[in-house]
Amino acid sequence: MQNDYITEYISNLGGRRAYEEKRAAKLGFSSLHDYLEAKFAKKAQALAEEESKLTKLKSLRALPKAPKQSREKACGCC
Repeated sequence: MQNDYITEYISNLGGRRAYEEKRAAKLGFSSLHDYLEAKFAKKAQALAEEESKLTKLKSLRALPKAPKQSREKACGCC
């Protein structure tokens, strides 16, 4: 089953198709389609990881900070 997005991407490669085919062969993929599936999956995974990092940072920012404790002097002369 071929993804329509990938077939459209392949048809729009133009002069870069030979480069992408060589790259796919170099990386050990059996076809250009398999290579592009892996490439887009890797991009999607990177975006998902970035999104999870951002949500984690946003949740950390939302937590209220603990009030600072005042430093009381041990002796009354200072």
